[in-house]
This record gives sequence, structure tokens and C-alpha cells, in this order.
Amino acid sequence: MKAIQMVDLKGQYLHIKAEVDRSIQEVLDTTSFINGAIVKEFASNLASYLGVKHVIPCANGTDALQIAMMALDLQAGDEVITTPFTFIATAEVIALLKLKPVFVDVDPDTFNLNADQLEKVITSKTKAIVPVHLFGQCADMEKVIKIASKYGVYVIEDNAQAIGAEFTFSNGAKQKAGTIGHIGCTSFFPSKNLGGYGDGGAIFTNDDVLAEKISIIVNHGMKRRYYHDVIGVNSRLDSIQAAILNIKLKHLDSYILRRQKVASFYNDAFKNCQYLDIPLTAPFTNHVYHQYTLKTRNLDRDGLHQYLLKKNIPNAIYYPVSLHLQKAFGDYGFKKGDFPVSEMLCEVVISLPMHTELDEEQLNFICRNILDFIALNS
Repeated sequence: MKAIQMVDLKGQYLHIKAEVDRSIQEVLDTTSFINGAIVKEFASNLASYLGVKHVIPCANGTDALQIAMMALDLQAGDEVITTPFTFIATAEVIALLKLKPVFVDVDPDTFNLNADQLEKVITSKTKAIVPVHLFGQCADMEKVIKIASKYGVYVIEDNAQAIGAEFTFSNGAKQKAGTIGHIGCTSFFPSKNLGGYGDGGAIFTNDDVLAEKISIIVNHGMKRRYYHDVIGVNSRLDSIQAAILNIKLKHLDSYILRRQKVASFYNDAFKNCQYLDIPLTAPFTNHVYHQYTLKTRNLDRDGLHQYLLKKNIPNAIYYPVSLHLQKAFGDYGFKKGDFPVSEMLCEVVISLPMHTELDEEQLNFICRNILDFIALNS
């Protein structure tokens, strides 16, 4: 059996090597390394895939979130609502811009923002909501949009983990994750479902005015070269990354199908295990499985984590500490017990290898060892 990887980027690359190598060589031949034609081509192709009017590439997913908030002209002290059970970038940029992060707990089954709690924390200072489509499925965007519209609040989707996922509204209409709110943001970090071979990100919107503002902000506040209309940033997707992503975009749907098959294998293996809760998918979304995350029940999660590592089975804990309890947010007055679901999840979740190159032998080995651990420790 070949070694198991948490994410097998090399194996995936070998399947598309000829396409990727050719696209990189074309960039090298043109020497258009910054803002080359391939960047615009990729942006156009991604917009078509998502069904959104504008895609503005940028340097990474964190920049995408920051630029989105800058484009909305949020002011110091304005409140932005998000979830504490996510990667720090979501809330980090809120604090960085001197805005106030306000957290809402998550649903214990989907791990996404609990929209039923939103209205309890909205105040006159609330200016934006940032739902996170965590691990590969959509947050309840219909409820989020309804509440945001009621209070005149912006919605910025953090779609770093769910590109290609689809939300189904109660009337049957469908939209891709990241295209429902005022602005959507994503990351092309290599381990993402659509990942480059370096950093990268993008911002989506159907609003022409916002698209123009975002395009200016990402390029030092310039619309016309050397004429700076606003204070901006330097955040560009380089041409080599765009070339790679343009190739991988063609394969994204097949990658999603492969991830879903892996998830089905795991689900079948663990569905009758009383010590594990398999991931649940909300009825209004599909799941593209950026991560396959189990909840342990009456089981030593950390012991399982170490046991698997000793068996050369990579695994991860996303996330070990809820954001409201992180030292970086210590000045905001949060305390243990404020968001009990997020705190509980930090104690019980464990993520298994999830990528397009996992084979049946590897999957059997992973599942057998997990069940062996349970048999020995239950």
C-alpha cells in the first residue's frame, strides 16, 4: 500500500501533469508574470462556472476577506458577525481593520453558523455578517439573507472551503456557494478543492459598483496607472498560479465527485458505530468535502488522533480552540461558556484524509484502524 497523505497533491498533479506543465511553460514563454492574459481568462472561466458576474483574483483568501470589508467602507467600531468555529482568518481581518468581531455559535451537526441566533446579536452598529461554508457545505444562506435584508446588513460569504458547493432555496432555485451574498471570498491555498501550487484567492460579486471598487483596492487603489483614488493594497494572483488554476477548474466537478465517493466509503464504514457521528449534510446544500470530519462520542478523541499517527495515518483536529478563546481575541472579553457548541466541537472533532487520490486499500486501512481503536478502548 502506498503511503497515505492527508492531501495528495503530487498524485493529483501526475494525472494532469501534461496540461499543467504546458500552461506553466506558456506563461514562462510570454514572461507576463503579473496580470498576464491568463489571469483574466481564469477569472472569466471561474465566473462562468460559478454563475456570477464578476470574479476579481487576489493574492490569498485572507486578503479576499479584508478587501471585501474595505470595499464596503466599514468604519472602526462597526460590528461584523461571524462564527468562532473556523480558521482565524475569518475573524482576524475584522480585528485588523479595527472592526468589532461578534460571534454566533454554530449548528452542532453542520458546524456552520446558526442563523437562528443572528437576530439576538444584531445592533445598530452591525454592518456585516460573514457566514462560513465550513468543511464543504453551505451555511443556511436563505435565512442569513432574509435577516440581513431586514436589518440592512451586508453579507460576505467565506467560501474558502466550499467552492463548487450549491445552495438550494425553498423555491427550488440553486446558486453556487459564494455567489449569494453581496460579496463572496475564496482561497486557492494548495490543499483547497480548487487549489494552486502557491497562494491565491478571489472575490466574487454580482454588483457592478462593488466589483469596480474591489478591482481598484486590490491594485494599490488605482483605476488609472499612478492615479490613486483610494487607499488600497497590493494583492494579485500571479500568472503562473492562474494558469494552474485554469487547468484545475476544468477538473473541479470530477474532483468533487471523487471526494463525495470517499465520503460515502467513510460513511458506510462508520454509520453504525455508536462512538462516531458521521458528517451530516443540511437539506438545502450538497457537500463537496473539503474535510471529512467526524464527531467522537464517549471516546478519547486525542487518543485516537495519536493512535492513527502511530499507524502512519495522517489526521487533523480542525479546530482545537474556538476563536473566542484564542489569546489573540483576549481583549474582547469573551469567556469559556459563551459559545458552548463551538467549545464542544473543539473537544470532539477529528478529520480524516480527504482527497481525490485515496484508493480502496488505503480507505480500508484507515477505517479498520479506527474501528480497532474503538474496540480496544470502549
